[in-house]
Amino acid sequence: MRRFFLVMLVLLLAAAGAWWLGKAPLPAVQGIGALTLLAGIGAALTYLPRAGRRGLSLVYVFVLLAAVTGGLGYFQFYFKPQMIKDIISKSPRPASVVAVTEAKSLRWAPQLPAIGTFRAVLGIDIAPQIGGVIRAVRFESGQDVKKDDLLVEIDDLVEQADLKSNLATLKNLDLALDRQRQLISGGSTARATLDAAQAQRDTAAAAMDRTRALIAQKSLKAPFAGRVGLRKVDTGQYVSPGTAIVTLQQLDPIFVDFPVPEQSFSVMSIGQSVEILVDAWPDLKFTGKVSSIDARIDPSTRNVLVRAEVKNSGGRLRPGMFANLTIASGPPRDVVTLPRTAIAYSLYGDSVYLVKPAPSPAAASGAAQSASGAAQAAPGANPAAPGGETGIVERRPVKTLETRGEDVAVEGVKAGERIISEGQVKLQPGQSVRVNNSAALPPPAAPRPEQ
Repeated sequence: MRRFFLVMLVLLLAAAGAWWLGKAPLPAVQGIGALTLLAGIGAALTYLPRAGRRGLSLVYVFVLLAAVTGGLGYFQFYFKPQMIKDIISKSPRPASVVAVTEAKSLRWAPQLPAIGTFRAVLGIDIAPQIGGVIRAVRFESGQDVKKDDLLVEIDDLVEQADLKSNLATLKNLDLALDRQRQLISGGSTARATLDAAQAQRDTAAAAMDRTRALIAQKSLKAPFAGRVGLRKVDTGQYVSPGTAIVTLQQLDPIFVDFPVPEQSFSVMSIGQSVEILVDAWPDLKFTGKVSSIDARIDPSTRNVLVRAEVKNSGGRLRPGMFANLTIASGPPRDVVTLPRTAIAYSLYGDSVYLVKPAPSPAAASGAAQSASGAAQAAPGANPAAPGGETGIVERRPVKTLETRGEDVAVEGVKAGERIISEGQVKLQPGQSVRVNNSAALPPPAAPRPEQ
């Protein structure tokens, strides 16, 4: 009976200690409580009779081994990774090196971007109206020609023979008509005979004119001054009616056709200035004026076709060229601009990263003392730290407007605010950064088109 009371007292004390330690928040202290309970059970076993102690001892050893194995597994696979994760998450991140620029206030005139295609004011394919064999080609590919210059001659020997026959017939009918007129004046013939002779003479004259027209159609001439392209036929080649022989284009001035969205139709008017960039001459900017606007809006695209006239005295612009246009669409206005690289584009909205002044050393030390578990301020939080000025990152959503070259007009930023232009990858709000503008990338050599 006495042993029984001792065993119960030891178990009660062990359970009380385990319960008290188990209320602690740390897993290690809770583990100590579990070991205390097991130790109390082991101590209680020594007070049992020898006959019943053996079986309970085996059970106790098995439970002890399971508890030790479980504790080691818990420490290795849960407690240790969680502890490392907490240490890493609570440790201050190193300051990232960034380049900073200031938002600028500029005065921009509203512009409407567009893309178009050049076409000649006058441009045709020289083609014969009647077929035949080419007798001579009177031009060189790429040659400038004047109006009515002979370009191609098609063999017309048959027509020339027909012309001689028609001339002879006309001459004979002219003589017959004169005789009938003399006879009618003397009253020796009927009026109907004179009318028939007149009709025969007119028919022969018409046949001669037709033959001359056929001969003229076999001599292809330039209908206007311009420049011919590459010839597509050779001497001696047979060409059928409508076969393109060469293209003729009038290059100065030249038209550029471009579509404009329906919502921008109200800002378009005749005489508006147009600036044009072409890929063939990236360093040159061509200017022109809107000459005409289509009378209808395409219902399939909701665009209206606009045509501008451009001076092309040097002949640099050619029909079919791609054109990148900018149309002046209103008076100038003030805008805030940033470099392209300063804007973080995203499907969820565009944003920029601002650099705010870092907290002073006194404030940083006070915050470190008041925060539980913080031993020191984050590195890079001191503006006087060597290697460049430091600051804190703030992310701000913006609305992008017009783009010109490397500058983008935005809403949501004030002029003079400091914006991170390079190095904003993987930045987080509140992160410390170190400013080093010497690491900024040089601007591109070729300017980007306006958008």
